Amino acid sequence: MSTLYQSPKIIIRQFLPQEQQIFLALFEDHQVTQYLPNTSPERYAEMFTELLENYEKKNLSRWAIFDTTNNNFIGMCVARIFAYNTHQIEIGYVLRRAYWGKGIATEVCKAMTQYSFANTNTKEVVAITDLSNSGSQNVLQKAGFQRLNNLMRNEEELAYFKIERSLV
Repeated sequence: MSTLYQSPKIIIRQFLPQEQQIFLALFEDHQVTQYLPNTSPERYAEMFTELLENYEKKNLSRWAIFDTTNNNFIGMCVARIFAYNTHQIEIGYVLRRAYWGKGIATEVCKAMTQYSFANTNTKEVVAITDLSNSGSQNVLQKAGFQRLNNLMRNEEELAYFKIERSLV
């Protein structure tokens, strides 16, 4: 099992094959998924299979976030090629509600940004959020991201953030 990041508070590591249920359960809470694109349970199961394959190929992927004090599952994070500009890496995260407002999202964003710059040759890491997701927008700004003009995706306007390699 490969660890991507560890601090006194959290560990970001590869999901284990037997952790599919905790991954899928994360997306069953409607408050957790309210700002995510509408996705079927079957698609989340496919995502889990894909993330395991990505580990084998040493590709960018999704990783598990656990609490180091009690080993509770916190959520997942992602680093991937950005669909709208393949020269950029997009990061994101989804946390269980019990872990909101504890600084974990900011720490995850910083860790994923550092990981992206260390493991790819990208000059820019980006993130997008729903326009009404002010919590995640605040997290990104705390993590050093700059807000850009909004982005359109499938006729939906999204908040768009970027950080450049030279700023990290």
